[in-house]
Amino acid sequence: MAQQKSSKYTAFPPVGLTDRQWPNRVITQAPMWMSTDLRDGNQALFEPMNADKKMQMFQTLCAIGFKQIEVAFPSASETEFGFVRRLIEEQHIPADVTIEVLTQAREHLIRRTFESLKGAKQAIVHVYNATCPSFRDFVFGMSKAEVVKMAVDAVKLIKTLAEQMPETKITLEYSPELFTATELDFAKEVCDAVTAAWGATPDNKVILNLPTTVEIATPNIYADQIEWMHRNLARRDSVIISLHPHNDRGTAVAAAELALMAGAERVEGCLFGNGERTGNVDLVTLALNMHTQGVDPQLDFSDINAVARTYEHCTQLPIHPRHPYVGDLVFTAFSGSHQDAIKKGFAAQKADETWSVPYLPIDPADVGRSYDSVIRVNSQSGKGGIAYLMETEHGVLMPRRLQVEFSGVVQKHTDTHGGEVNADDLWRLFAGEYLDAETPVRYREHHLFEHGSQQGIRLTVDIGGTPHILSGEGNGPINAAMHALQGAGIEAQVRSYEERSMVPMGEDGNARAVAFIEMAANGRGERYGVGIDSNIVTASIKALISGVNRLGVNALDAAA
Repeated sequence: MAQQKSSKYTAFPPVGLTDRQWPNRVITQAPMWMSTDLRDGNQALFEPMNADKKMQMFQTLCAIGFKQIEVAFPSASETEFGFVRRLIEEQHIPADVTIEVLTQAREHLIRRTFESLKGAKQAIVHVYNATCPSFRDFVFGMSKAEVVKMAVDAVKLIKTLAEQMPETKITLEYSPELFTATELDFAKEVCDAVTAAWGATPDNKVILNLPTTVEIATPNIYADQIEWMHRNLARRDSVIISLHPHNDRGTAVAAAELALMAGAERVEGCLFGNGERTGNVDLVTLALNMHTQGVDPQLDFSDINAVARTYEHCTQLPIHPRHPYVGDLVFTAFSGSHQDAIKKGFAAQKADETWSVPYLPIDPADVGRSYDSVIRVNSQSGKGGIAYLMETEHGVLMPRRLQVEFSGVVQKHTDTHGGEVNADDLWRLFAGEYLDAETPVRYREHHLFEHGSQQGIRLTVDIGGTPHILSGEGNGPINAAMHALQGAGIEAQVRSYEERSMVPMGEDGNARAVAFIEMAANGRGERYGVGIDSNIVTASIKALISGVNRLGVNALDAAA
């Protein structure tokens, strides 16, 4: 860092809480969870989700177990408004799920927000206004009294509009935006005024959301602030204290954990820490941290790969390979000493005993990850360069997860045969594993046809050596082919799909296409299938069948 004036930055002052209790507490139960993945602006994505992706994300969040989901900022755009209407009118909201909508404390925005909620059985209306000195003085030019009045007027309007919609159970959520930068006594004043205006009772609680809108201090300061509010708020038995930590300092997870110890009951955040700037608190990490401490998080991440692939598809954001619990490499050991310790730990681990395997803070099986990828070989292990040789010598640029998977195939070969593996040997191993297998299913040919808005396919294959003509329909050739195979009793799911051109050219001088399809089947983990052909659709169908063969899925009905 260049030399700067010492006065440019200063430490955030500590909270005068000399008898703090949170350091001696532990988290013993899961909080109320609220996902903000679908908020206005789709949490600052390069490419905002369209309606279909928003719906896919909403359904994924419901399947994980979220009971509160902030679905939109309805007054911000027609897209946001329309999505709320679609959820309600098409009855996509499960009975035990409450949608949440966000609005600023401005009359016309609040009224527009309520228009979006017509017909909903229940909803949380989340209203906010900034309360800290910099916003009062520089942004809005408002006094403390004016800030309080703005919040109270908004709450009174929400209460009036809620009474005009008796068919919808409305819960109020209020956020003093930039809470962590607001004087605690003033934050309490605003929050107490809000709960009084709403008429909060133990049977009609207000959610007070106390956000680290910008993370400006260490996590212990946030915990002190939360404990101070917890101990000093009026009508505490009529309030749910909610957290909304951001990750500007990289400590959002720690801040959330300490603040839960300090008395908070609810957490707002996103899958894998998505969000503006450095993101919101990562709810996956937070929940699985609880899991490793013996606390049931009440969220289902038993198939973390499926959640990750949906997230990447909907947000168009990659998950870092070192991301806690879900990154492609977080359960992988390349170091020989680590590999040795893990092998010995696995050998000693008993099924009915507390988990205690070196270098693995969680059993990968808990999140649906197989043990196949735990120990892998890279170039530093003396058997590397696999991905480099496949790309430079054979024109196949493999997806990262396929690189890890194929390295296991190479490792088995070298462990059995010894010696070095050259580029030609590598291609023979690759072809034998992914391209040449013809059992239980052998591809012969296919024909595509249009069936209304659907893509139809007639797929000719051998199953167990017997010819079959299978038919299917779907939203594209791969989906149609998968439905055709499922009709033959082949139960598998497509997890991800990639296609690329092969370089160098094929022997005839024309470029060929290579398709990679990651597939899964119950009880069989996940495997890649690979197909190569001059036609990309044919390559894709070959990859699909390659994946089926590598999974070893039985074609029960057809084979019978």
